Amino acid sequence: MGTTQLESVPEPKYWHLKTVLSEALDSEFSVGEILPNERELAARFGVARATLRQALEQLELEGRLQRRRGVGTTVAPPRMGVAVGTEQRVWPGVGEDAWQAVGCTLAAPPAAVAAALETPREQSVHIVRRSRVSHGQPVAAELLYVPQTSAPELSAIDASSEAARARVVLRELHRLELQGQDSAVELGSARADDARQLDRLPGAPVLVVTTRYFAEGRTAALSVATYRADTCRLTFGASGVEILHGQERQAS
Repeated sequence: MGTTQLESVPEPKYWHLKTVLSEALDSEFSVGEILPNERELAARFGVARATLRQALEQLELEGRLQRRRGVGTTVAPPRMGVAVGTEQRVWPGVGEDAWQAVGCTLAAPPAAVAAALETPREQSVHIVRRSRVSHGQPVAAELLYVPQTSAPELSAIDASSEAARARVVLRELHRLELQGQDSAVELGSARADDARQLDRLPGAPVLVVTTRYFAEGRTAALSVATYRADTCRLTFGASGVEILHGQERQAS
């Protein structure tokens, strides 16, 4: 990587540095290669470490870099396309669902979730935890909130494990007739629990997909799925949820 006269550039220094670093990633580095440490990079480009961190954070947000515990900052592979839009209305866990049930608890939900479910804040709901792995790499984590009115017979589930309990809740949810669903996508930061499950650092950029499922004229379940923003890009189409790699394209 060569030096550059950042002082003469009218745009923010970190933004110009990001452009220079991006070009270097294309020409001088390969996927998975570890970048020099911050002190070396800052000295090489003649910028403050705070400016360098801003540029690195922006490149991470754009999916060009990954920060890994105990490794450092590495060049990221191409993002995987994750289809989240579908014309087919299905409950979570139906058909060729790529998610795996991890566990389930009965607890009071966050205030925003309780409001979306139209349940009292102190009333416990089933919280199903699911994960999604692709090519051995964790790519998403989900919390599925199911009010007890959607599974009235399951106030006390006798299951051999939390994963089995989660599957029982999903099975009971499937008994309802799904009337519709809607989804919203926003950029967020990884919470501590999500960061551990996704092998990310707390505060790392993530894509959060919130989906409401409607049955019997009400919100019967609410899903909050957190995707790694450094490895995933969300796509919208008519087919089911699918993770694409490299130059592969979603089948019609």
